[in-house]
Amino acid sequence: MGSESIAPNGWMLLPFVALLLSLALGPLFFPNWWEKHYAKVVVLPAAITLGYYLLGLRAHGRVLQAGHEYISFIVLIGSLFVVSGGIHIKVRGEATPGRNTLFLLTGAVLANLLGTTGASILLIRPWIRMNKNRITAHQVVFFIFIVSNVGGCLTPVGDPPLFLGYLKGIPFWWVAEHCWKIWVVGVSFLLALFYAIDALNYRRAPEEARARSADPGDPWRFEGLWNIGFLLIILGAVFIEHPFFVRETLMTGAAAGSWITTKKPIHEANQFNFHPLKEVAILFAGIFATMLPALDWLELNAGQLGTPSPALFYWSSGILSSFLDNAPTYLSFFSATVGLLAGPHPGVEAAGGVLAGDKGFSGYIVAISIGAVFFGANTYIGNAPNFMVKSIAEQQKVRLPGFLGFIFKYTLPCMAPMLVLVWLLFFR
Repeated sequence: MGSESIAPNGWMLLPFVALLLSLALGPLFFPNWWEKHYAKVVVLPAAITLGYYLLGLRAHGRVLQAGHEYISFIVLIGSLFVVSGGIHIKVRGEATPGRNTLFLLTGAVLANLLGTTGASILLIRPWIRMNKNRITAHQVVFFIFIVSNVGGCLTPVGDPPLFLGYLKGIPFWWVAEHCWKIWVVGVSFLLALFYAIDALNYRRAPEEARARSADPGDPWRFEGLWNIGFLLIILGAVFIEHPFFVRETLMTGAAAGSWITTKKPIHEANQFNFHPLKEVAILFAGIFATMLPALDWLELNAGQLGTPSPALFYWSSGILSSFLDNAPTYLSFFSATVGLLAGPHPGVEAAGGVLAGDKGFSGYIVAISIGAVFFGANTYIGNAPNFMVKSIAEQQKVRLPGFLGFIFKYTLPCMAPMLVLVWLLFFR
């Protein structure tokens, strides 16, 4: 954060709360209206907050900093989205439980290289085509659990909250160094559970469907592989911090190069369009604007928390990440932690110094990192790729549970035991 101390009025938390409640309840209760008017819902609370900061507090530097963070965030998400959409995978019809499990493991690894957004966009259509002979909701839901969320907890590229942490001074490889054991436990648990459920589904499927699933069919074919070069440019650009916007310019250039060089039939085969990216960009613009008072208030009042345990931050950041969005939730708890240990508005350098000197900071950062990334899988609204996967699957005529059905049929019986196990092993 910046060096100046900003003390927003507590009432200015209301636009942030109102926007997050709208994100949670609008798609649930008014889906058709929300789809047409969500941009209008975002504008009002964002305008109120920005007007307060610019005209009331005259905190122009704070607003500019938040704007830079938003641009960095959305350029990373957007460039990965575009480049991944330029790679088409034609799969074989080999949806046996063992092959499905191996595919999900591969997706969990790729999520750390392409981001959960990039990996989800790249792999969800091949995943559905692999399982077309016996596609069921559990296959899409576990794809959301593993590829769109849990798998991406090892690098800042992997999941949006971790990239925000990287922008705040967390070293690139720090998360992998401190979270790999938790990644192994979480991914292994979900893969084992998926295999058991998918094997049961496989045995219940008609013999004809099992025979078609086991038939290798045509060989796997990859189109647009030159886009891997553009992906490498994006990954390399992540390490560039100064001067401002060199990183973002390289990422944008890579996305433009991918779009220009990818032939139209590849985009058509992937049913590629910019609607999911447009929705994410608009919603996160509102989130980044309205969360300014929440972040500043948390930093200034973090001392009132006393000495909370990392376990409390694991569960708190996790539960909020389930029903809000995990990126601002992570940033809120990050700000509270830095404020608690380094004082209000310490700046990136000071935050890095706290991390280097430890002071218990590492335990808190691991807790909120795992909480935000893992719990983001618990609902459709916990993480941006969840929305994208749901939309694509429903376009492919896959029947998925509703908001509450997702929680009661899959989150509570499947995700919750893994989250408790992680708490017992690493945070209790």
